[in-house]
Amino acid sequence: MALFGLFSKEKKETLDKGLEKTKDSFFSKLGRAVVGKSKVDDEVLDELEEVLITSDVGVDTTVKIIRRIEERVARDKFLGTDELDRILREEIAGLLSEIKSPTDSISEDFALPADKKPYVIMVVGVNGVGKTTTIGKLAAQFHKRGYKVVLGAGDTFRAAAVDQLKLWGSRVGVPVIEHGMNTDPSAVAFDAVKKAVDMQADVVIIDTAGRLHTKVNLMNELTKIKRVMQKFLPEAPHEVLLVLDGSTGQNAFIQATEFTKATEVTALAITKLDGTAKGGVVIGISDQFKIPVKYIGVGERIEDLQTFNKMEFVDSFFKK
Repeated sequence: MALFGLFSKEKKETLDKGLEKTKDSFFSKLGRAVVGKSKVDDEVLDELEEVLITSDVGVDTTVKIIRRIEERVARDKFLGTDELDRILREEIAGLLSEIKSPTDSISEDFALPADKKPYVIMVVGVNGVGKTTTIGKLAAQFHKRGYKVVLGAGDTFRAAAVDQLKLWGSRVGVPVIEHGMNTDPSAVAFDAVKKAVDMQADVVIIDTAGRLHTKVNLMNELTKIKRVMQKFLPEAPHEVLLVLDGSTGQNAFIQATEFTKATEVTALAITKLDGTAKGGVVIGISDQFKIPVKYIGVGERIEDLQTFNKMEFVDSFFKK
């Protein structure tokens, strides 16, 4: 298929390997659910519902998938359990394709819009989800493609976050704007955007504090960072990227709920999918929040942060 031609063989192999635990867990549960059955009936659907929920697809999305399969059973009169993999694959692909992403029309990985320069990405997420590492890997991916990158160390409440970002900057070879610890994060964001404009950079990535403090405080802080950046670049930020740890399963849903209440999240990065059987969370979060998953982390290497391709994800998920 031409669609899969956009994916390099190595990238596809990494994705397959990264989703292995999820896939093995899902299909072993599915196999147990349909053993001895030839027809998709109410009992099989009940079992399937449990398989999807325990695979961290989420209750609401599971109910939606089951309802769609019920409609197909009613329409086709008979569906064999041997067809269940194909039907599930089609329904999950259908769900994901309903969530439109600005990158859907871009065939090139890590491409930036030419008409927004510098492109400002504000990155949010709780501590421990791989937020700063994701920023570093993103910077490396952009830099590798010839883009000029600036990083802003706006998580000023954690010394480790500032130091970690400086290390990434040094490793990748891009400037990091930092004011040290316990300083005003909005001032860091302002200076990072100013530096990006001055050096005609293509993209500036701003780290923010990863504390899930009260929603009011979080909202105020993120709003202030936005407002201060906008004094210098009125359309900033162009993207608010929420980083979630896929290995936390349902906890990732809770974090997504908190952050979408606190700020307008426009894209998602879901990390640590390689070390977990909870990859179904990608399907549920995409569907529930109607926010496009833009990046997924399927390993430790820089190259293991991939731009999310919906159809490739489904293909790897269902690959036998």
